[in-house]
Amino acid sequence: MDNLPFEDIVQLVKNLDSIAPKEWLPPAEGSMAQSEMVIYKPLYVGTKGYIEKIANQINGCYEKGWFDACAVMIRRLLETLIIEAFESKKLENNIKKDGDYIYLRDMIDVLLQEPTFNLGRNSKRALPKLKDIGDKSAHSRRFIALRQDIDEIKSDLRVVIQEFLIISGIK
Repeated sequence: MDNLPFEDIVQLVKNLDSIAPKEWLPPAEGSMAQSEMVIYKPLYVGTKGYIEKIANQINGCYEKGWFDACAVMIRRLLETLIIEAFESKKLENNIKKDGDYIYLRDMIDVLLQEPTFNLGRNSKRALPKLKDIGDKSAHSRRFIALRQDIDEIKSDLRVVIQEFLIISGIK
């Protein structure tokens, strides 16, 4: 390569996509996680496709050591499950403003005041912790999640997932 003119190197890089084997690319829908290090498959398999994909990405991020991505996906799953619960009871307007869903913080506040769900004390206690790690990973410039950060919330996450899947009638 030392002997190639700079222009040829630039052209080679530009053409890499067309000459590289397609096998080098990840599958269009992503790969399956090799483990259940964060969320056990029996909790999410057979739910809804997008819930299964989010849970798979949580496990995949963890096994690759991408803990900020894992935390953000946990936050996304939490928000998704809360919306599912409200929609299942035809209460989604309680968490909407001007037709759009409100921020997760506000959803949790409404959720905790909604007697229809009769949330268990463990879920009530876990919700702010799960949201917090996701918020830090998504919005704090200097916070970098570590494996221990995810490990500390795994049991809370399991309780919340199972409770919301049951409340929403998904499982």
